[in-house]
Amino acid sequence: MSDTILFVDDDANILEGFKRQLRKDFTVETAIGPEEGLKAIEARGPFAVVVSDRQMPGMDGVVFLSRVRERSRDAVRILLTGNANLEAAVQAINEGQIFRFLTKPCTHEVLVGTLTAALQQHKLITAERELLEQTLGGSIRVLCDMLSFANPEAFGRSSRITRSVQAMADQLQLPDPWLTTTAAMLSQIGCVILPEIVLNKVYHGEALRAEESQLYKQHPFMGADMMAPIPRMKPVAEIIRFQDKPYRATEGSNDPHTGERLPIGARILKVALDFDALLSTGKSQANAITILKGRKDVYDPNVLEALITSVTTGWKPQVQSVGITGLQDGMILVEDIHSGTGELLASKGQEVTASMRMRFLGLGSFAAIKEPLSVIHPKQTGFLKGDPGEQAVSSFLHNLKTSTQAA
Repeated sequence: MSDTILFVDDDANILEGFKRQLRKDFTVETAIGPEEGLKAIEARGPFAVVVSDRQMPGMDGVVFLSRVRERSRDAVRILLTGNANLEAAVQAINEGQIFRFLTKPCTHEVLVGTLTAALQQHKLITAERELLEQTLGGSIRVLCDMLSFANPEAFGRSSRITRSVQAMADQLQLPDPWLTTTAAMLSQIGCVILPEIVLNKVYHGEALRAEESQLYKQHPFMGADMMAPIPRMKPVAEIIRFQDKPYRATEGSNDPHTGERLPIGARILKVALDFDALLSTGKSQANAITILKGRKDVYDPNVLEALITSVTTGWKPQVQSVGITGLQDGMILVEDIHSGTGELLASKGQEVTASMRMRFLGLGSFAAIKEPLSVIHPKQTGFLKGDPGEQAVSSFLHNLKTSTQAA
């Protein structure tokens, strides 16, 4: 329905007139009044263009189009009014961020020209979003895949928190979730400069010496500086930079990056990373959440609530045992994979990719990888990417590893 235009008016006769007038040139749907318009967007959307009358009972067109923007950011919005004035136009542009402001009566030629331009604008918007989400996102995944070979421990953690970050972003209905997801994937990229012994201590919950702690605290800034020069990645870099910032600054602090002024992605990352750290030390989900809730002013309450909601305790993944040749893209490693010499090749929580499989097959007998490998196959367990059960994967992996070590 990407080329469909939705007309909203409280007069059914006017809507029928639009359908008759435009049916040869466009795909048109209608809704009587703003409430029905919002329901139509939820049930039959997304629509490429939404055209609304300005004066409607219960909710005027400016308010309606601002609500449309909240629910469907890619929809191009047009306002029709029979009482045009500068103040109304400014309000419509500022609140509804409309594409065009048309006065009634509107000639057929003007209306067709405006709708044609609106559809073209929609194509530009969606093309840009697809470029960012698919092309740039694919490149970032390749980068992460390559870096995971250099530092499996760090990027195993990235894989785990990316799943929980995606679940929280879904709960919070972020308008551009790819920004936060990408930041999660790259959150540990600054760790490539850190000694392996420091990372091992961090990821196993061991205390760091003062100089080690200071060095580790620099990795978000290093990661942000690495990402900032890449086109369109500045918002991602800012999320990475502030991933370890508490929600509220200490009393008397002049730090401008606090509270709502912190990027929402950074607030999500903070919760996900600290939750992951607690699970890595052997804490249960419930215990970890209790600890997080007890840390005053450290976390955004709405983000913390999103984490709690996204945790699905009833879902039980089915662990499978497969050989190297049985690995499939999308499977999730349940345990670390080491070579015969003890080298860490891949960390638990990482998603199996084509390059990972090729690497394992290429190593062959040289690496003496112990088989079978324990994995989760989301599609075969009824768990799909983006479900609330995302968070259960990370928790399950941590709990399983902890219980195995204890045994």
